[in-house]
Amino acid sequence: MSGALGVVRPRLGLVLVVLVCSVFALRALLLIDATGLWSDELYTVGKSFQPSYAALLAMLRLDTHPPLYYSLVWIWGRVLPASAVTLRLFSWLAYLAGGLLITAQAGALARRWSGAKPRLAVAAAALMAFCSPYPVRFAIEGKGYALLVLLVALAWWWRQRHQWLGYGISVVLAALTHYYGLFLFAAAAVWDGWRGRRRASLVASVGLVPALLWMVQASAYLMRNGTGAWIGRPDFALLEDTLARALGLWPLPKLALLLLVAVVVARAGLQASPPDQNPRSESPGLADRSGLTPSLLMVGGVVAMSFWKPMAFSRYFVVLLPALIPWLAVRLSALPLTQRGRGVVALAAAALVLSWWWHSFCELDPAVNGHGAREADQFQLVSRALAAEPHRFSRRERLFNLSDRMEVAAGRMAQPEVPWGGASELDQLLVSSALPDELWLADSGDVEGTRRRLKALRRRAEGASYRCQKAEIAGSGSAPYAQVQQCQLEVPLHSEHR
Repeated sequence: MSGALGVVRPRLGLVLVVLVCSVFALRALLLIDATGLWSDELYTVGKSFQPSYAALLAMLRLDTHPPLYYSLVWIWGRVLPASAVTLRLFSWLAYLAGGLLITAQAGALARRWSGAKPRLAVAAAALMAFCSPYPVRFAIEGKGYALLVLLVALAWWWRQRHQWLGYGISVVLAALTHYYGLFLFAAAAVWDGWRGRRRASLVASVGLVPALLWMVQASAYLMRNGTGAWIGRPDFALLEDTLARALGLWPLPKLALLLLVAVVVARAGLQASPPDQNPRSESPGLADRSGLTPSLLMVGGVVAMSFWKPMAFSRYFVVLLPALIPWLAVRLSALPLTQRGRGVVALAAAALVLSWWWHSFCELDPAVNGHGAREADQFQLVSRALAAEPHRFSRRERLFNLSDRMEVAAGRMAQPEVPWGGASELDQLLVSSALPDELWLADSGDVEGTRRRLKALRRRAEGASYRCQKAEIAGSGSAPYAQVQQCQLEVPLHSEHR
């Protein structure tokens, strides 16, 4: 009877984990269109949904990213309607595939590690891969991070099995998706070469060639002073932001609590005589097999280089997940816990997952954050509010026109008769002989940025006898990142301006 219960309980635990992971993934899918596209996603629209592939490549030569993700989205937009939903659906499918592969990798590594419990490792990896804030945050974002995680996980999968053709192809694809993929496998090539694994080092080195060639032809843009100007030099905020993406809000207190749990388990939750924790195969070790060692080498190299050319950005460190999650899951599954230790760990894991239910979706669910903005952008609301206005101007007119395009594709507004204009179009209008009675100035973003950009446009309008004042477009307080100014002409109808 007790033996039967011992079999049933692990199975029930795995069923519960599958249900929890499925609920997280389903909630992400249901929120796929709950918020409007933010600026980086709109740039993806502008780059990827081009009329021809030649036009796509021409645009990407003046971009900070390699071409694979945008090329795949271009093809995706030929198969399905080019809309915000299909753009984010591509990432959601990559999130599912990446999570499954990371989970499978944890199980495979656990079977090679003495004392590890494969089922427990699979359960821990699944919770981290499907429910933690890092992967969930990018699961429905029109950027290439979910795809990057999938391709990096695939590369570590083939490397661990010495399947060099698959490893090489995966390295090529990861490096062509994001330059952090290139940095990661450059570190892997150096590490494998230093360890005497010449074939692994050679395969990774050759796999980096296509991305290096692309980087060379785009070097004039990549190395100019303004490229990546939003990235600051490494500081404590970088560490805190990265931890917040991994653990959720309040990362430092949460990390302190996890360390406290570790101390309690170490003192009162471990068996007196733990089993041998050495891997069944003497070399390489778990951190090496999982890819964690070269991943950490890459982080050290990128942070060091960032004091010269800033490139260390918290969201880019998502490339660590395919190595870190399996390593951590296997190490946790190998702990020789007593019954008390298992209880403490189970309670801590449950509390962490419950916190993730809110923290992972706080920027994706309007019901949680109260305003529906993602990354402090609300282009969608402004597009719909001013769709019928003929005189709309913004310093970010390209993004508003792309937002209009996506809102029209979603059927939420009619095609505007006149596109958004920028500063130059506003200047042309203001020197014309037929000034309109009313015009609109708009922006989207954080308060400081929008105030600066709107001030420049407002000064132009008020210099031409317009009186501008803030306009509410979606109810007081519901659109904090959507700023609109309504400008009305104050001169008489038959003045010389008319």
